[in-house]
Amino acid sequence: MYKHENFERLSLASVYSPPPPPPPPVSSEMATVTTNAPPKPFSFSVSNPLKSQIPNSQSLSFPPRKIHQRRLSVNASVSAPPSIETKNAPSPDYRVEILSESLPFIQKFRGKTIVVKYGGAAMTSPELKSSVVSDLVLLACVGLRPILVHGGGPDINRYLKQLNIPAEFRDGLRVTDATTMEIVSMVLVGKVNKNLVSLINAAGATAVGLSGHDGRLLTARPVPNSAQLGFVGEVARVDPNVLRPLVDYGYIPVIASVAADEAGQAYNINADTVAGELAAALGAEKLILLTDVAGILENKEDPSSLVKEIDIKGVKKMIEEGKVAGGMIPKVKCCIRSLAQGVKTASIIDGRRQHSLLHEIMSDEGAGTMITG
Repeated sequence: MYKHENFERLSLASVYSPPPPPPPPVSSEMATVTTNAPPKPFSFSVSNPLKSQIPNSQSLSFPPRKIHQRRLSVNASVSAPPSIETKNAPSPDYRVEILSESLPFIQKFRGKTIVVKYGGAAMTSPELKSSVVSDLVLLACVGLRPILVHGGGPDINRYLKQLNIPAEFRDGLRVTDATTMEIVSMVLVGKVNKNLVSLINAAGATAVGLSGHDGRLLTARPVPNSAQLGFVGEVARVDPNVLRPLVDYGYIPVIASVAADEAGQAYNINADTVAGELAAALGAEKLILLTDVAGILENKEDPSSLVKEIDIKGVKKMIEEGKVAGGMIPKVKCCIRSLAQGVKTASIIDGRRQHSLLHEIMSDEGAGTMITG
């Protein structure tokens, strides 16, 4: 028999089967989807007359199909590249070291009163102003009791210029006639003081704005050469009773350097002088004056000749030799007076340097000149 005759005997049913009828529709209530069941293997065989002639012929079998699931997996050992901010940020260990190094200074000054005189360039630069405010808030948060005394020379000068009133100074003190005195009071008490209070409050602490008038905090008297200086005063008396409860309850007093005499006449008082007298009356641990210079210089023409630490005897000698002159004289004299009345240390620091307050209090290096008794 011809070997292909067996093909005529193949039943169509053996090689072709019509597709099964479609399943009845399934309602949505009965439909279920199983996603976790593993796929089953399948196989089929074909009835083939040549099977006897193919040795070891077997039915064809296929393994189950691998199902590829679209899942986003993140390998824990691979992290995204750090951002620029993360690369430049200090490491956690660095922050811990800073806090650890600050601990002795926090322990030393915790609960102590610190009087800070604020003025000069630190009042005109938004960055420096923000730096001073944040330093004050941080010091208050770690347990110090800061008191801020401020002037407002740049603001006063600007308003005087707008009114075509010339600004005149003698020995670092502003010549103040009646008109100038009115402008000084409005600018210091009404503008500068309330602006500082608002900034401190916004930074997270609670400030209270005062002037020498409030609670008879300061009583003024005219300076000896008042005939040349006009309504420029000095501090005749300090009554700190209005400050004590504020400081005890954690408020930061912000004090404008104007006050009245016994008759009610207002006087413009140098803010350095006010800060020194308040520090003495409160028995402050430290008096800090922010200035526009690095501190006391051995050579006025050489910024690198900064005197880091000096006692009262040494600084008096520098005044006699003319090494301390101009606007630095009232600053140094108020430091000497406050030290003589019991303040532990007085510092004249560079207010042009950001966070100079923290550098002065929380480091051995300091940020200017420290005068000791």
